[in-house]
Amino acid sequence: MVIKSFKVPIPQVTYLIKKKLWAQVLVGLFLGLVLGIFLGPETGIIEKDTRGIITTWLSIPAHIFLKIIQMIIVPLIFASIIRGLLSAGSVEQLRTMGVSVVLYFVVTTAIALGIGVFVATIIMPGSFIDSTSMLESLEIEETEQLVENVEFNFMDIPQQIIGLIPSNPLTSFMSGEMLSIIIFALFVAVAMISLPKKKSEPIMDLLESIQEITMKVVSWAMRLAPFAAFGLMADIVSKVGLDALVGLGTYMGTVVAGLLIMMLVYLIIIKVFTHRPILSTLKMMKEPLLLGFSTSSSAAVMPVSLKTAEEKMKVKPAISQFVVPLGATINMNGTALYQIVAVFFLAQLFNIELGTTTVLLIAVTALMASIGAPSAPGAGIVILSSILLTAGVPVIGIVLLLGVDRILDMTRTMVNVGGDLTACMFFDKRIKTNKLPADDKRLP
Repeated sequence: MVIKSFKVPIPQVTYLIKKKLWAQVLVGLFLGLVLGIFLGPETGIIEKDTRGIITTWLSIPAHIFLKIIQMIIVPLIFASIIRGLLSAGSVEQLRTMGVSVVLYFVVTTAIALGIGVFVATIIMPGSFIDSTSMLESLEIEETEQLVENVEFNFMDIPQQIIGLIPSNPLTSFMSGEMLSIIIFALFVAVAMISLPKKKSEPIMDLLESIQEITMKVVSWAMRLAPFAAFGLMADIVSKVGLDALVGLGTYMGTVVAGLLIMMLVYLIIIKVFTHRPILSTLKMMKEPLLLGFSTSSSAAVMPVSLKTAEEKMKVKPAISQFVVPLGATINMNGTALYQIVAVFFLAQLFNIELGTTTVLLIAVTALMASIGAPSAPGAGIVILSSILLTAGVPVIGIVLLLGVDRILDMTRTMVNVGGDLTACMFFDKRIKTNKLPADDKRLP
């Protein structure tokens, strides 16, 4: 028997690293992990202050990348939402499409919450950690600040609901209030549908130009993505350390297990309802998924998701330009699942028994909170505060999750992005739309 030696295809690897963004992001994540371990507290080679200076400089590309995305994401969402809504052709069709998409997002979020309850109840991650030893290291000042923020946000919910309708759209644009921007875009779209085509056509041309300009800016920002992934990973691992990650490994594993099950649900939807091959579809999705993992922001990935849906998956732009921007704002299945697991984890940690009524209340709160959650890094941990207050779980427990939240944030963002793309394929198969100019010309 002759055993052939394994040879690494160096030219092919070099091609991937040079030409494929997802390969560059993977390399950046791996190198960041290695450097983070080297700089981390376990090795003791670098002092804490010096480590902080190094990681601050390394994270500059990540901050620039996110700043550029934040700079153009508002006009991109506004233009995409209106052009997507106008694809309905009439107010009646617009109502049908809008209700269908929102209902789909609510149903899939409810499924994600059910999966979270299931895995947290079966695995019981909170029973694997000694709460007394874990709480000894908490900083009281930071916890008190979290409690104050939670009480404010929780008591202010009625006013926030009223405030979704923008009295001054420019203020919403400047502050990046995505739900208010979507509502304003809805009013504009309905008004444009009601007008004769001759009067609304110049605005349509302007919105198309805005889309093309923002996508060009995004293409420039994408060049920073591998360096952003490198800096963020090095920063996370150097600050948290491998020991802390292992200590909360069961909790992290429970969240990841739930997210994998949710991804399996997406694959079932893709196979059963869209009749697409799973492997080739996953191959198409890998770039936005990896970018979501490296940036922890659905909004940052939105332009890439649009290009992937239209150019690779051949989804009609009339569908993608409505579903993706809306999904990046309200379709937070990964975030909802993470929140429910975190509540159960902390309840088990503090020996608090959650009754059926409490679980239902938590689920409803998590559903509403995830829909309104900002599509930005770290938003999930803030929303979790109000859910803990609803469940009667000590908010002090959030401090235990801060160390590993960024890694889980990266993972759940992948699921959020995967959910947006799955929704695109689902509705591309089921909704017939009138042809837009965007259907003749793919996004640049």
